[in-house]
Amino acid sequence: MTLRTIILASVCSVAASVLLSSNLQATAADKQPDPTAMKPYIEEIGGVGVKFDMLPIPGGEFMMGSPESEANRNKDEGPQVKVKIEPFWMGKHEVTWDEYDIWSFRLDIQRRKIAGTEPTKLDTVADAVTRPTPPYTDMTFGMGHDGFPAICMTQHAAKMYCRWLSEKTGHFYRLPTEAEWEYACRAGKTTAYSFGDSPDDLGEYGWFYDNSDEMYHEVGRKKPNPWGLYDMHGNVSEWVLDRYDADWYARGAGKSPLNVPTDMYPRIVRGGSWDDDPDGLRSASRYASDPEWKFQDPQIPKSIWYHTDALHVGFRVVRPLNPPGLEERKKLKLDPEPEIAAQGRAG
Repeated sequence: MTLRTIILASVCSVAASVLLSSNLQATAADKQPDPTAMKPYIEEIGGVGVKFDMLPIPGGEFMMGSPESEANRNKDEGPQVKVKIEPFWMGKHEVTWDEYDIWSFRLDIQRRKIAGTEPTKLDTVADAVTRPTPPYTDMTFGMGHDGFPAICMTQHAAKMYCRWLSEKTGHFYRLPTEAEWEYACRAGKTTAYSFGDSPDDLGEYGWFYDNSDEMYHEVGRKKPNPWGLYDMHGNVSEWVLDRYDADWYARGAGKSPLNVPTDMYPRIVRGGSWDDDPDGLRSASRYASDPEWKFQDPQIPKSIWYHTDALHVGFRVVRPLNPPGLEERKKLKLDPEPEIAAQGRAG
């Protein structure tokens, strides 16, 4: 390991540790849950005029996974297990480049400097959140920017974006757990897709290999699921918090809110993408992250921010009605993990 690498890892580790140990003043508004507040709302990212929609997802129980009778079922989707879900809000769409670039390219800070305006209290805290190094290629790969889903980020990058967004808005945002994601995707249905068992109508709800022209598409161009969420089937796969274990449902999915990661790989993306066949877009379908998603990364060590070969991977955010305390956030690894920055590897 070179001296530059050691210094860089140390700086990143200290910065991440400071973030994780800081107080939660910026998210204090979320500390008193109010069930009557479970309504759709529009969140505006301060200072740049970019907005996104959040939809309420009611709490309840559901059978996670797929029944053995489901066509094209994979073994890691069972056995089915009953899981209890607490209420939360979920992004109506995937996080778009319009939103993501504000954080990754410091556009909010640049806008303030040009306008000569002072940062708000929320801005000051958000400005201290680590931002990624500049990308080494065009991460849209020419497929589109405005209104299109952000892609190619590591899970670490997605979690850091959520941390920044929390401080920027005063609401606690994070990635969904695998159970929350499937619960929201199903929207109360027990069929293979949120619209039924047959993939014949899939083209009305999602972008996949047969209709995508080998690229992602603008968010919200297909029909939503019954709870109003768009692109839960296809377009881009979406990061969730969990570690991937093929036998997780049998071991502990009904007892724990998530399968807390212990290693860099594999972690989980859900929903299938523009590059998948219809069976990969089923509500229960699971995919594991792979180090090969960084095969073309020219940097040594590999970037902790980019999965250059994961053109099919994006994410969306959730906001729990009852936000966790700092200790729970650490225990469940809801925040960016300082060990990833320290090791200089991608998560």
